[in-house]
Amino acid sequence: MKLSFLSSYSRTLSAAGLLLFAGLLSWLFLAYKPPAAWAENELRLITSLSLSTLPPLPLDPSNRASADPVAQELGHALFFDTRLSANGQVSCASCHQPELRFTDGLDKAKAIGQSRRNTPSIVGLAYSPWLYWDGRRDSLWSQALSPLEDPQEQASNRMHIAQLVTQDPQYRVMYQSIFGDLPDFSDRSRFPEHAGPGLKTAWYEAWEMMSKEDQQLVNTTFANVGKAIAAYERLLVPAPARFDDYADALLDDERAPGNIFSSDEIKGLRLFIGEARCMECHNGPLFTNFEFHNTGIISYPGDLPDRGRVDGLREVRNNPFNCQSEYSDREPEQCLELIHAREGIVLIGALKTPSLRNLSGTAPYMHKGQINTLEETLEHYNDAPFAMIGHNETEEPLGLLSFELRQLEAFLKTLQAPLEIEQRWLQAPQ
Repeated sequence: MKLSFLSSYSRTLSAAGLLLFAGLLSWLFLAYKPPAAWAENELRLITSLSLSTLPPLPLDPSNRASADPVAQELGHALFFDTRLSANGQVSCASCHQPELRFTDGLDKAKAIGQSRRNTPSIVGLAYSPWLYWDGRRDSLWSQALSPLEDPQEQASNRMHIAQLVTQDPQYRVMYQSIFGDLPDFSDRSRFPEHAGPGLKTAWYEAWEMMSKEDQQLVNTTFANVGKAIAAYERLLVPAPARFDDYADALLDDERAPGNIFSSDEIKGLRLFIGEARCMECHNGPLFTNFEFHNTGIISYPGDLPDRGRVDGLREVRNNPFNCQSEYSDREPEQCLELIHAREGIVLIGALKTPSLRNLSGTAPYMHKGQINTLEETLEHYNDAPFAMIGHNETEEPLGLLSFELRQLEAFLKTLQAPLEIEQRWLQAPQ
């Protein structure tokens, strides 16, 4: 009886061992199987992601100085100028650091105070109709103005900014060559040293005492400062990465892709355009649709769930410097995105799709830096957890195996590349 039981137990173990061994062989076969040739539909998708298909940089209809070389020079100087901040120590470049792909490496930005969200890269944003994680600004220039007055960022005021441009001889000359004569802000009875709308402080009270006409003069100068900064930021575009070299070689009859990609990188690319469903949001040559999606990201510790685009859309429509405002240079038939923007409860908790180019240099990830590594980010999308607010659009777990996630990560790292810009633009002007 005992021998019979042992014999049966031994056979069971043997069968389990064989199943385990067969499973391991299957796993190894899938992991190390040579990549298959690309199908025609796959080649079309890969081509659509290549930087060679990126259209020429668009002009901003709301900013007539967007391609002005003098405006680029002025914006470059202003971007690195700490005098624009309340304490004289914080510039745009304090959070958008060129060496970190114009991010700061922090979960939430830190300047005079701590911002409520992660610092997104501004590389390639001249192509985006919406700025910030929630899209609360609709142009580079209106976005550039916000940190200047944000109490947690540069904490300054628009009267101080206008005075600075007026009083700095170099800024004054450049400004006037771009935008025309500067107003005379020297009369302190009309133009106090510090004034601006916002929190009810002495600055606010001084602003309220000014006439509407004088406020408009200051607002126009302030808006033009944003337009100059935007002209500089418009120059920040990515250069071709190893992926682009591979994608272009696939379609060149006279040039084989050779060893540009490893086997794992090829398999990762196949997952990206297929089973991993990445292209539902990360499509086009900048690997983003510039739209808003709820993907079930967990809240930052101690923070309420982020309402995202529903609040951002309301804010951009009420912003005095939006594309439809009196400070915009657009024609009546332009800037229609603001009128026809997608809205509704589907946008609760939805945040903007970031570009995947240069991912390795822009950690931590997500709108509040909740995820530290690329590996953890892929695991999040593989699991597709329930959203803490709204509805997670990814709906179902991807169910990718661990080696497939590693292959997907290997592909994403092929998107690293420098910027397509002269080195002098990446440091403060001399």
